Amino acid sequence: MRKLWNQYSYAIILLILSCAAAVIISSQGNSDVEEEYIKVTVSEGDSLWGLSKEYASMHSLTNKEFVNWVKKHNKNVDEKIFPGEEIVIPVSVNEPSLTQFASAPGE
Repeated sequence: MRKLWNQYSYAIILLILSCAAAVIISSQGNSDVEEEYIKVTVSEGDSLWGLSKEYASMHSLTNKEFVNWVKKHNKNVDEKIFPGEEIVIPVSVNEPSLTQFASAPGE
């Protein structure tokens, strides 16, 4: 066993460190955009497209992406939604950018 360790110690250590790095990186995920979800009760005359437009300021998806997301993440939601149904919709939590643009001298 000692001979095996002496011969392959660098490879074993590299393998362990690679696995640890992979676990750490995969657990962090994408923290740039934090998504949240809200539950909405469907009213008379509502449509998925209309809800997408109504909540457009709260998400960064196109109308088509919004509709597809809602269909994918809600049971029994296809083309039509019915009054009284509760559906989950995505809303992004993005802090406003505090980027300031430099101005030319004398402006």
